Amino acid sequence: MMLYTVNRSLERKAKLHQILHHPYFGFFALGFLLLFVQFLRITGVNIPITVLRGLGLTMIYIIIALGFSILLGYAGLASLGTAGFVGIGTYLIGYLTNAKGYSISMILVIGFLGAIAIGTIVGFISLRIEGLYLGIITLGLSEILNEVFKNATAITNGTNGLLMNRIVLFGQYYQFNSNTIFIAIVFILILVMVLTLNIMKSPTGRAMLAMRNSESAAQAMGVSVLKYRLLAFIIATVYAFLGGILYMTYIGFSIPTTWNLAFSLFVLAAVIVGGSQSIAGVVLGTFMIFGLDLAVFQQITFFQENPDITFILNGVLIVVVVMFYPGGLARLLINLKFKITNLVKKLMKKWKAYKYGEDD
Repeated sequence: MMLYTVNRSLERKAKLHQILHHPYFGFFALGFLLLFVQFLRITGVNIPITVLRGLGLTMIYIIIALGFSILLGYAGLASLGTAGFVGIGTYLIGYLTNAKGYSISMILVIGFLGAIAIGTIVGFISLRIEGLYLGIITLGLSEILNEVFKNATAITNGTNGLLMNRIVLFGQYYQFNSNTIFIAIVFILILVMVLTLNIMKSPTGRAMLAMRNSESAAQAMGVSVLKYRLLAFIIATVYAFLGGILYMTYIGFSIPTTWNLAFSLFVLAAVIVGGSQSIAGVVLGTFMIFGLDLAVFQQITFFQENPDITFILNGVLIVVVVMFYPGGLARLLINLKFKITNLVKKLMKKWKAYKYGEDD
């Protein structure tokens, strides 16, 4: 009987260890935490709506940043056109819903096809241009798109911004419900993180890393630079389009001044600060760059009266991370975990030596 109890205990510990170390555990834990915050709000706990709005936007920006991490961290390609691609997603769903009455499923199909087309075009451009010049080219493309947003008033409503307060689902119009959309964004974020991890760990991710480290060596091993450059830009563009569609669905309003160079630079900063090859790092970096301001600082009177302080804090954070932790906050956390683990082992070793010394 005692042996059976011991075996059952060991089995439970083994299962718990397996669950805690499952690669998706962190994703579902984050999703549960976000859903719990939403649940508290629904049940009457006094959580400011601005906090939930900030968390919802941060989740959308995490999705966008995850696509950019594939492009920069794995394929080694720089882009400053993220804002333009996200902007297209917002105006696409806004126009097709308001003017055409298309369903959300049809818009997603059109958006994904459009993202693949644009990603392919930019990917072909990247074959002839690299490094800083590629960043400048994509910046120019983003600025062109921004001017289109301002002047294509029949589609975007120009500088007045485009309003969308309902979606079409199963042939019926539905007014926005922020609680429902927040929950949908949580589930989409979890799916995107799972998909991104599978891409990173797959032969595709390894091929992109080989291309990032040395294109000539990657080609010698049979890696097609054309294929994986196109694929990296397609993935980043699809994520950006999806982020734009979710943004418009959640906020219900898009204005050209939102999709400018500053937004692209913030996404770049979030990926660099967090760690371009780590999903946890991207989540942490996006929260540091976007989430702190949207969900925390805007609740504090000092930052409400001095909004530019957040830009200064972000700038300081970027400088510190680039100078002292080039691998991002993810690398810092790994180093801290390693040091803490070693310290605990040393303390346990000393404690055992002291205990056995006393016993002797």
